[in-house]
Amino acid sequence: MTERVVLAYSGGLDTSVAIGWIGEATGAEVIAVAVDVGQGGEDLETIRRRALDCGAVEAYVADARDEFAAEYCMPALQANALYMDAYPVVSALSRPVIVKHLVAAAKRFGASTVAHGCTGKGNDQVRFEVGIQTLGPELKCIAPVRDLALTRDKAIGYAEKHSLPIATTKKNPFSIDQNVWGRAVETGFLEDIWNAPTKDVYDYTDDPTFPPPADEVVISFKGGIPVAIDGRPVTPLQAIQEMNRRAGAQGVGRIDIVEDRLVGIKSREVYEAPGAMALIAAHRELENVTIEREQARFKRTATQRWTELVYDGQWFSPLKNSLDAFIQDTQKHVDGDIRMTLHGGQATVTGRRSNTALYDFNLATYDEGDAFDQSQARGFIELFGMSSKVAASRDQRLAAEGR
Repeated sequence: MTERVVLAYSGGLDTSVAIGWIGEATGAEVIAVAVDVGQGGEDLETIRRRALDCGAVEAYVADARDEFAAEYCMPALQANALYMDAYPVVSALSRPVIVKHLVAAAKRFGASTVAHGCTGKGNDQVRFEVGIQTLGPELKCIAPVRDLALTRDKAIGYAEKHSLPIATTKKNPFSIDQNVWGRAVETGFLEDIWNAPTKDVYDYTDDPTFPPPADEVVISFKGGIPVAIDGRPVTPLQAIQEMNRRAGAQGVGRIDIVEDRLVGIKSREVYEAPGAMALIAAHRELENVTIEREQARFKRTATQRWTELVYDGQWFSPLKNSLDAFIQDTQKHVDGDIRMTLHGGQATVTGRRSNTALYDFNLATYDEGDAFDQSQARGFIELFGMSSKVAASRDQRLAAEGR
């Protein structure tokens, strides 16, 4: 029986050429698998037909937008996941859902190997292969660009020689990866970290320098998940899409950082994530209202580790699963409404209300009705500072003794 390889297929030049390139290099039949995570562009049927025209023996397409939004983006929102306090793990989040469909396709079509289009310098090779090894430990992995010497020049030459139905002359100056949670842009002149991004870098966001009138939005959450916008019920996907549109129109969610890659190099990355950043800002403020102080402090530590694991391709790891359980537990009472103003690149919270709030007006107020017994403060301070007071007394005594 002829060996079969499942290829993560985007419909672009490199993965289209990889179909024949893998066949010639390994003698295997290639099954192309395209997964829609909200990246936009061509429809799935067009991509499926192109894969077959480029030589795939099978072409499988999956509309995973709702799955990606509900099962991957929402846990990231509940975690307030921002790598290096800035990047909402846009690309890293999509890899495990793509891996899930690749492994399922390999089992369905009897493939022994899974191929992806990553280079040897990036994070995604790790994310794909660790995920594949975890969900399909019997499967092998290959990367045509990394393992089979498929360069862009070779890809263009191969496509022209074989008259493949793919444009071979247009070269985008950037490397772009996008999905419904956001958009990642790198390479080209951005590799000089002194260069400012130009207008053509951006697509999900409008220039915040000249914004339209301010947009006020009320986001309703249940269990840390957005369930309504301005009173209209929404699914997770619809919530992200609407906030992408509204926050994007105000230039919210532009991120420009030098990032620590998993492989050990620093890389300049420009991101756009209007919906993600607005939703995280709203969710974080609702947590401030509804999560107990010590739980909230520890959650910040757990969130940082959760985010690092996701960034590092450890979505399916035991530690990630354990942190999932903790984060889910913290969300039990994250219910309520957040009012935000979107304007000029900023998503600003202006109001909060919740039936599960820990905010008590009668304890917080300085006006009439104050229920806080201020006479208890003196004793509290004495006890709270006791250990520091004792240590300071010891240090003064030892200093006086010349020790």
